[in-house]
Amino acid sequence: MITKLFAKPLLYLAPLAGYTDQPYRLLCKEWGAEVLISEMVSADGLIRDSAKTVQFINFAAAERPFGIQIFGHDALTMAKAAEFIVPYQPDFIDINMGCPVKKVVRRGAGSALMQAPALAAQIVREVKSALCGQIPLSVKFRSGRDLQSLNYIDFGLLMQDSGADFITLHPRTAKQMFAGKSNWEHIAALKAKVHIPVIGNGDITTPEEASQMLSQTHCDGLMIGRGALGKPWFFKQCRDFLSLGSYAPITKTQLLDTVLKHIDNALLFKREIVVVREMRSQLCFYTKGQLGGAELRNKINHTETADELKNLLINGLDSL
Repeated sequence: MITKLFAKPLLYLAPLAGYTDQPYRLLCKEWGAEVLISEMVSADGLIRDSAKTVQFINFAAAERPFGIQIFGHDALTMAKAAEFIVPYQPDFIDINMGCPVKKVVRRGAGSALMQAPALAAQIVREVKSALCGQIPLSVKFRSGRDLQSLNYIDFGLLMQDSGADFITLHPRTAKQMFAGKSNWEHIAALKAKVHIPVIGNGDITTPEEASQMLSQTHCDGLMIGRGALGKPWFFKQCRDFLSLGSYAPITKTQLLDTVLKHIDNALLFKREIVVVREMRSQLCFYTKGQLGGAELRNKINHTETADELKNLLINGLDSL
């Protein structure tokens, strides 16, 4: 099962809470994203309030290869969450050990686990055991807590020895959050030390940078998050550049068609009022950096219906 993920360096859509929901994932898939991952899912929520949380692990066959990312701080709870997920048969389960958000770290989850390697290893072993070899397991983590405590190589080796089938490194520290520049040399160093596949993540904002990360780090796949927000076509551009050495810029018609498709996708899964409100943050990325975008975003924030939103975009994007 894991072989198909690494037959060639694939393009992964990173899990971004509040953004990479099913409507957006399907849109990215149409535009060439090759591996999709759920939004980050609480293991506690999954086993204690599964009816509410299960919406985050549902996925369509069209989304495969598909992974479900979970987070938590208790090994047995994480194992129970994995057991709950098994019947859904994702292509892999990913454990988040890199999230730097305070409310996650305060619970001892996310990047806090990099400072508790024994617990992190126990979590991986328990989850691996719960999966009974049915589903591959990956772990996503950062370079360390801060620049004075870089432990990504030792941590990556520990995750490998504890049972992870592959790992993803975002080469920033938890203290950096998303500021500064990610250090791709960390990905290369980790790749040279482990014998399981390594996915590179961080600061891929152009197709040229996708190519540069591959050549510089020799990683086994590329995970793209913020670089694809408001740009689902970015995956096609990256693949075209990697395969052909060139790519086409998005046209105004393609931009408008994609935004409208995003709204239509969302309406298939959520109530209209929810879609209109959630699309406000999504549309900020579609219009970012465009002349007249700020005025359009202000109007978007005052829409109340999907039709009103679509008409505003049809007229507004056409004039940008």
